[in-house]
Amino acid sequence: MEGGDIQRLPAGNCFACQARERTEWCRLSETDLAFLNRHKIANEYQPGQVIFYQGNPCLGIHCIEQGTVALRKTSDDGQQLVARLFHAGDTLGYLAYFAETGYTGTAVAITPARVCFVERTAVRELLQRNPNLGMAFLRRTAGNLRDAEDARLRDVAMPLRMRLAHLLLVFKDRFGTAADDGTISIELPLSRQDIAAMLGVRPESLSRAIRQLEQAGAARFSRREVKVADLDLLFDQLEGAG
Repeated sequence: MEGGDIQRLPAGNCFACQARERTEWCRLSETDLAFLNRHKIANEYQPGQVIFYQGNPCLGIHCIEQGTVALRKTSDDGQQLVARLFHAGDTLGYLAYFAETGYTGTAVAITPARVCFVERTAVRELLQRNPNLGMAFLRRTAGNLRDAEDARLRDVAMPLRMRLAHLLLVFKDRFGTAADDGTISIELPLSRQDIAAMLGVRPESLSRAIRQLEQAGAARFSRREVKVADLDLLFDQLEGAG
């Protein structure tokens, strides 16, 4: 069953959804969009609440309207890691839907999130009515494979300090705010343990990389907040400078 104690809200208006243009559903005609609007359920999740669990049957597809969701995977030895972060406009569960398997990870809200759920019979109806929707999911899959290949290349070719700098720049675009003096504050969406797992390293290795960035003046870490006084210094770390 779907996880978490969730607040079920009246379905929102797909026509007014600000994230729709970044989703596969933007391919739908007005008639099909009206069908989606009638058949989807909008749910709100608080940080830590589960949207679906790894291994459970795929009941449909989830589309993030607002917020950030982490996909956590549990390895055979019981270790948990954050495989990926998803944001507004991203779709969850479609790989399990098309593969007709259980969910490959557990989706957990890490910020307040509004996530729309489309059950599998409605998805099937829309795919039959609009082949462009299936092509959109195929393009999304191809893009995800490309991103995964790029990530593997970074893991092999880039030192940990550079990979951490790259991740901070990604977080900056989503969770960063700039002060009047130009200092950027990044509110980390994950714990250091989760970040280490996401980068495929031990927490102590991450701690060394953090010290290296601080010694280079590229960033200053304080619990879940990172301050970047000079963005150029952080970019320099991607080139191995400092």
